[in-house]
Amino acid sequence: MSHQCLVKASNISVQFADRQVLQNVNLSVHQGQIVTLIGPNGAGKTTLIRVILGLLPVQSGSVEKPAGLRIGYMPQKLHIEPTMPITVRRFLELAQRKDAEPIGRLLEEVQVSHLMDHQLGSISGGEMQRVLLARALSQSPQLLVLDEPAQGVDVAGQADLYQLINDIRTSHHCGVLMISHDLHLVMAKTDEVVCLNHHICCHGRPEQVSVDPSYLALFGKKEAKNLAVYTHHHNHHHDLTGEVVEHSHD
Repeated sequence: MSHQCLVKASNISVQFADRQVLQNVNLSVHQGQIVTLIGPNGAGKTTLIRVILGLLPVQSGSVEKPAGLRIGYMPQKLHIEPTMPITVRRFLELAQRKDAEPIGRLLEEVQVSHLMDHQLGSISGGEMQRVLLARALSQSPQLLVLDEPAQGVDVAGQADLYQLINDIRTSHHCGVLMISHDLHLVMAKTDEVVCLNHHICCHGRPEQVSVDPSYLALFGKKEAKNLAVYTHHHNHHHDLTGEVVEHSHD
């Protein structure tokens, strides 16, 4: 049975001033599929997400989505003033669609129902990520877009969170487009990996990408994962700013 295509981005190019941020990027997500976008800081991952969401105009290329597609978006960072008096319940009520599941059920699904009446400013980083996930689910989404959902969460908590996202994909029959730096933790839960550094460097199933030189250069040394230089089978590589430089023949 074929699953509906929820979003198809074709030949997306974005330029800010004289800086090419995205170049001819193609990406699609189908119902029931988890697609994980990886790449170094400044590679254009969040820019691509913003184009897909319609938050940035399409400068070149096209984005196709079914009419009325419901998207739940979990941003990378959400600054909440710690002294602002707002409970988790009220925070979710402000975003909730009228036909969404009750807030208690959403919090139960993301395993933080005990936080319902806590002040938002008092909960931990890991708890906040789950509340933000509940907020995305309050849109009754057909497509979940998650920008580094495990940011600020310890390693054990990250594995649990990715398992939860996998369970949500199954129970809600939704597609998931996720940005992550932690491919080694999401590999078992991901159907397709797209490796981006302004253009698509490699893509495929996790086991294919994990042996690609571009992936190994980026993630082989954990301490250098955000600064590593891509190497490719083709005729160029990138410097630390992501600019294309010619291969040296040595």
